Amino acid sequence: MRKPFIAGNWKMNKTISEAKDLVTSLKEKVAGIENVEIGVCPPDIDLPDVVEIAKSSNIKVGGQNMHWEESGAFTGDTSPVMLKELGVDYIIVGHSERREYYGETDEEVNKKVKAAFNHGLKPIICVGESLEERKADNTRDKVEKQVKAALKGLNQKQVSQTVIAYEPLWAIGTGESASAKQANEVISYIRDVIETQYLDAAEDVRIQYGGSVKPHNIEEFMSESDIDGALVGGASLQAESFAQIIKKAAQK
Repeated sequence: MRKPFIAGNWKMNKTISEAKDLVTSLKEKVAGIENVEIGVCPPDIDLPDVVEIAKSSNIKVGGQNMHWEESGAFTGDTSPVMLKELGVDYIIVGHSERREYYGETDEEVNKKVKAAFNHGLKPIICVGESLEERKADNTRDKVEKQVKAALKGLNQKQVSQTVIAYEPLWAIGTGESASAKQANEVISYIRDVIETQYLDAAEDVRIQYGGSVKPHNIEEFMSESDIDGALVGGASLQAESFAQIIKKAAQK
C-alpha cells in the first residue's frame, strides 16, 4: 500500500520571515496526521530555517532544484552535498519551468536524479505534456520519453523510492486542472511504463498529480486508483489552504 504524499512547491515565493511563519503555522495545523506524508519545498534561501522548524514534526523538506556535481564553478547553483548537510529529504527534479525557461534536458534530469540518490536525497521527478501535445494526442509518448530518460541507469530499489509528479503544462498556474479521470489515465500509463523495465518497483513508486490542485478538488483526485498524492503550487503558499488539502487527502 503506497502512502499518499502531498508536497508543496513554493517556487520563487516567501522571504525567510514569511517562510518561518508559514511552516510554524502549518506544523500546528497538520500535527498528528500520519497516514499522509507531508512535504514543503521552499526556495534555497529559506531551507535552513524551514528545516529547523520542521524538526520533530511530520513535515519533510525538499529543495526545488540542484546541480548534479558535488562542487565546482557553477555560479548560482546548489549541490546535493549542500542540501544533504542541511537536512533536506527531497529534491524536485525536471520541473516544467526548469525545462521551459532554462532549457533543462532529459539527460540533465537523469544526472540530477542519479546525484540525488548518490547523496541520500529522494527525487520528485516532474513530467508532463503541453497543450499542443495533448491536442495532438502525444501525451503518452511525451511522458513515456521523460520517464524512461529520468530513470535510466537506476536500480530497482532506487526506482521504488522515486516520486513521479505528473504535471500537464497547461494546468500549471492557470487555474485549470486536468479532470481526475484524465490525470488517472496518464498516471496509470506512467506506472505501466515503469513496470516494463522495473517490474518489482512499479507498484511502490508514488505518482502525484500537479496542476492547480486546491482544497475543493483534492478529494476528486485522491479518489482515483493510481493517484498517490499531489504536488501543490499556489495553494501551498497559505497554511490554511495547504492544511485543508492535506487533511482531505488523509480522509481518503
